[in-house]
Amino acid sequence: MTLRVAFDARDARQPHRRGWGRHAADLLAALRRRGDVAVRACGPRADRLPEIAWEQAGWPLRLLGGPRPDLLHQPNCFLPLHRPCPGVVTVHDLAFEVHPEDFAPRTGWKYRTFTRRAVRDAEAVICVSRATADDVLERYGADPARIHVVPNGPSLPVGERPAGLAGAGLADDGRPYLLAIGDLRAKKNLERLVDAWRRSGLPHRLLLVGAAGGAPGAEVALRERLRAGGAELCGWLDDEQLDALLRGADLLVHPSLFEGFGLVVLEAMARGVPVACSALPSLRETAGGAAVHFDPRDVDDQARGIVEALARRDALAHAGRARAAAFGWDRAAAETVAVYRSVLR
Repeated sequence: MTLRVAFDARDARQPHRRGWGRHAADLLAALRRRGDVAVRACGPRADRLPEIAWEQAGWPLRLLGGPRPDLLHQPNCFLPLHRPCPGVVTVHDLAFEVHPEDFAPRTGWKYRTFTRRAVRDAEAVICVSRATADDVLERYGADPARIHVVPNGPSLPVGERPAGLAGAGLADDGRPYLLAIGDLRAKKNLERLVDAWRRSGLPHRLLLVGAAGGAPGAEVALRERLRAGGAELCGWLDDEQLDALLRGADLLVHPSLFEGFGLVVLEAMARGVPVACSALPSLRETAGGAAVHFDPRDVDDQARGIVEALARRDALAHAGRARAAAFGWDRAAAETVAVYRSVLR
């Protein structure tokens, strides 16, 4: 039986997609490659309803017209609480609960208010890692029988540009570099990374790639402190630039204080780039033993992890490629459809 699924595709259509946008775009494409699902991608029309009004009323009302879907899937927290069919919601992480300072007040309120309700109301909840699933169970008291884990796949296309700075359109002085990818929020822990890089004594440059994030004033102050420490801020890069820069890095360093999955770790491993990252449950789960871990709050331990990972580059590159091969969007789509069918049963 072909399932009729209404899918909120707003994040998939964003021009500068972050992790949840890449998730929505790649999952939607993989679902459409299947022959057992008919996906109706939904998004606000030109009626310009406020965001919450469209999510909670505009979308469900639109679904009343035309063929009724078997279920709807909201790939990022904001499930309509009143809807004409069963609902599935995806939760990527609960950073808005753990690091509220990284969110504008209105955005944080919205996530904290509606995600809890969506988790309790949905017929099924998909989490991108076991770590996120455990967090959802502990914080929201969700029904374990309705929680499902469906990991992400690599999302960044592997391009044909030369690997390295020149391929990314950046100045290349011939020195090797360490790379960190993530928006400029406190939870990304970039200030401690700069201190650890300086303490390591390595000859490498430290490049930080990511768009602005969090409250504007805090982001500007963080940017200034990172530059003062010697890091090079590359800003937002398009997919081809980011891929070239990642393939040319000696090491990806991911010092985050909180992650739901750690997509950049998977992207690096898929390219054979060694990884040193925080010893968070989610990152241990994603890396699966193919990375060097460190205490993200301990600058000395970060420096130790960076140096150790560089010394083990070849072994980590091999292990990382093997680990990344276990993830993919076709697998994610198959597991997502299995969740859909479990709801309809």
